[in-house]
Amino acid sequence: MKIIYKTILGIMSFGLLYGCSDYLENTPSSVLEESELINAENIDGFVTAAYAALGNDHYDTPFSLWPYGNVRSDDAYKGGSGTNDIQVFHFFEVSNNIRTDFGELDALWYNSYVAISRVNKAINALDQIEQSEYPLKDARLSEMYFLRGHFYFMLKEIFKYIPYISQEVPVEEYGTISNRDLSNDELWEAIAQDFVKATVNLPEHQDQIGRATKAAAFSYLAKVRLYQAYEQDENNNVVNINHQRLEEVIAATDRVLGKYTLESDFGFNFLPGSYENGPESVFSIQFSNDDNTLHGRLNYSDVLSTPQGLGCCDFHKPSQNLVNAFKTDGEGLPLLEDFNNTDMDYSNLDAYTVDPRLYHTVAIPGLPFKYNESYIYKEDWNRSPSTYGFYASLKENVSPDCDCFVNIDPFYGNSKNRIQIRYADVLLMRAEALIELGREKEALPLINEIRDRAGESTTLIDGYATNTNVALYEDGVNCNWTQDFARKALRFERRLEFAMEGSRFFDLVRWGVAEEVLNTYYDEEKDKRIYYAEAHFDANAEEYCPIPLAQINFSRNVYQQNVGY
Repeated sequence: MKIIYKTILGIMSFGLLYGCSDYLENTPSSVLEESELINAENIDGFVTAAYAALGNDHYDTPFSLWPYGNVRSDDAYKGGSGTNDIQVFHFFEVSNNIRTDFGELDALWYNSYVAISRVNKAINALDQIEQSEYPLKDARLSEMYFLRGHFYFMLKEIFKYIPYISQEVPVEEYGTISNRDLSNDELWEAIAQDFVKATVNLPEHQDQIGRATKAAAFSYLAKVRLYQAYEQDENNNVVNINHQRLEEVIAATDRVLGKYTLESDFGFNFLPGSYENGPESVFSIQFSNDDNTLHGRLNYSDVLSTPQGLGCCDFHKPSQNLVNAFKTDGEGLPLLEDFNNTDMDYSNLDAYTVDPRLYHTVAIPGLPFKYNESYIYKEDWNRSPSTYGFYASLKENVSPDCDCFVNIDPFYGNSKNRIQIRYADVLLMRAEALIELGREKEALPLINEIRDRAGESTTLIDGYATNTNVALYEDGVNCNWTQDFARKALRFERRLEFAMEGSRFFDLVRWGVAEEVLNTYYDEEKDKRIYYAEAHFDANAEEYCPIPLAQINFSRNVYQQNVGY
């Protein structure tokens, strides 16, 4: 065997020495050029590859954005075995030692641009096909614009200044496009235009579940316009709220109203199987198992959030501050000002009245885990209770007896879809725009629609949640519905409705209140969690992540670093 190996090696060396130039000039046989694949039969492969990128992430580069939208806010603790376990996420948790050389940020940036590259390839391929050959051409192009807008939106809310690369830019030239070629508003506008183009030819309904629809594009367009309305200066300060952009939020949500409905029970949004792609799901990331692959197409973003008592690794844990936010007063309204004056004691829940959404968001010791009385959530399911307490996140998790719960040793993943846009978000985006336009009276029924559904969300928890109480806002009866009060109520409602879904920090930055909210949170939290002792949020820097140093080097300093880093 060794003699044969040496003989082959010698032949290879001879060929390399005497024939490399001729060899390299030959076109290899049995290798397809990309252009040969661009035909009506193969075009769906380009589109499918772009959709597949929605799930091409990893637990330390999650597209669910739990470290950046939740752990970086007042909603969640990092969790895990301690502060050194994925330490980068700990640094974001306490707003300390955030550096430009974090590999996790670099990988998130890279994975996102790989996804954008796939979309651009699909657009280029579709542009080369005639409509007569492929009747779905225009609809598929709109789907690709939707996906590109999705990935750019994610990058934009994390990094602020990013290179916007269209299908006209060759992959090898990606690094030549500066992240400052477009201003902050111009970047938002480029992303908005992707969704505008998506609205043109997307159908109202897709036969294949998981494809983008016209309403999904209008919903995402509303979200972009809402972010765009809060105009920022170069130091990330909100300096103006653009009323024209708010009017565009109203116009975009007009196109979605009535196309979807709220689930009858809030908790149904976060269940697998027949509950997936339900009436409230405007756009969902599709996952699967038992699909003839090794483990299936699982949600790798959230595998770390499984409690230690069921698998691994007890990350992404609701904060005590978040739990306190679900308390209600004697009339059933949120405690907007003093919710955090005392900590809710999970061993004495009947001493409080709470919003039912608490029991759909937070796993509490002594209660069924994910509504399953065969699995009572226990204190010893927590990996590091002295550091991170005794709560666990519920929305992204599933019951252990679900066939969608998959052992990928040492982790346990699941194939439950993740809703990217819920109809509830459409209603609250519209309400926010109305309030900022001084039309708060029109926002009141939208917020009450969300609250009414919250109060009715006891179907899954009626066996053990006996202390729920939610009231609607009644102007002149239990509140004075001024613009200031409505703004406060709206922002609190967003927190309760979307807790642990990856958006809280980005909301705070959009509103321009991240410094105030987070430094108050740190001051109150440091007596409960010692690792918050030195936590401090630095305004005019930490609203956004630094541009990864590896990417600046890759671009040969074409990319510029964000302010404060």
